[in-house]
Amino acid sequence: MQEILNEIVAELAQETERGKVADYIPQLAHVDPSQFAISLATVEGERFSAGCATTPFSIQSISKVFTLTIALGKWGDGLWSKVGREPSGDPFNSIVQLEHEGGKPRNPFINAGAIAVVDAIMMGHEPKETLAEILSFVRYIADDSSICFDHQVAASEMEHKDRNASLAHFMKAFGRLRHDVDKVLGTYFHQCAIAMSSEQLAHAGLFLASDGVNRPSNLRVVSPQRARRINSLMMLCGHYDASGEFAFRVGLPGKSGVGGGILAIAPGRGSLAVWSPGLDHYGNSLLGARALEMFVQRTGWSVFGH
Repeated sequence: MQEILNEIVAELAQETERGKVADYIPQLAHVDPSQFAISLATVEGERFSAGCATTPFSIQSISKVFTLTIALGKWGDGLWSKVGREPSGDPFNSIVQLEHEGGKPRNPFINAGAIAVVDAIMMGHEPKETLAEILSFVRYIADDSSICFDHQVAASEMEHKDRNASLAHFMKAFGRLRHDVDKVLGTYFHQCAIAMSSEQLAHAGLFLASDGVNRPSNLRVVSPQRARRINSLMMLCGHYDASGEFAFRVGLPGKSGVGGGILAIAPGRGSLAVWSPGLDHYGNSLLGARALEMFVQRTGWSVFGH
């Protein structure tokens, strides 16, 4: 496995087309696009990494996998009254479907859906309490208490919040949000500003590769059925309006973030995290997706078989 990761890093180092960093969040615009990392955590407890795998980056929308897990723990299937389970086919920050569908977001991974999930998690608590719960959960599944919020990134997002504020106010107008919009948004922006390395992220995703059991503690995080359902949502909706393309090329449940990271799950085998800050025009890591495609071609780890 180490040889495969080393080969992927070496091959992608030659690439001149690396995508475009997310410059609409000023703090992310300063990230060096030449950086690349890939990490694998297996269900047997092995760890492999190549590239700058210990460099923390803003996980952005990958955090939506973790908040969805928390929300399902609190609400169970009641969560689906607040947010749907269907691919959107639209950009991650689109308002179009909210208009047609009574303010109910299509799925938990588009921005509107993730804002609805944060509102569900809060349950009357203040942002500080909710964020402490989210961070505590991420540290637990990553087995790393050093993971923190990048407050500069969160502040940068707050300063450019108009689009997300529009989504939130629109949902509030339909009676879809219970809490104050500004408090929900503040929580959401900090959640997206969690900073992790690819090594930490690969470890954090491991419970989804091992039927909901945390490694190495062997404590259950979610039921096997819930782990499968989260994986299915990642497969269907994890890459916004390019989710079908990612499933076609990679064939693994995955969740991208505009910080350039992708978390991909190979059920029964392991959890993969890649990071390359340059994005394609859908907002997904250009070289990250290519790296995962190369990995699956070399290992045959697609859920659809060789």
